[in-house]
Amino acid sequence: QVQLVESGGGLVQAGGSLSLSCAASRSAFSFNVMAWYRQAPGEQRQLVATITRGGGTNYADSVKGRFTISRDNTKNTVYLQMNSLEPEDTGVYYCYMRSDYPIKTNFWGQGTQVTVSS
Repeated sequence: QVQLVESGGGLVQAGGSLSLSCAASRSAFSFNVMAWYRQAPGEQRQLVATITRGGGTNYADSVKGRFTISRDNTKNTVYLQMNSLEPEDTGVYYCYMRSDYPIKTNFWGQGTQVTVSS
């Protein structure tokens, strides 16, 4: 069973920065898609950013220009650099990885809390 271990959450003032990381227990090359989701209190989990095995990225409109997703396949890790944080960015951030072989399988991290104070 694949395990995803997240780190890097915390409390930061508005305008500050945080960096999240998520390490997988097997080779990153086995994951076609890596992503970050977040869930604010009382809301559904929403997609923040994705990155493909080839390095293609996609972002939610609300974080474009402020967040950067990246992956290091040698370390089996995906990162999320968050700059110019806003109180609306507060929530639990979840790492996600998808393997397409032999069958499509989704894997989730345990979540890490990010709190942005105004």
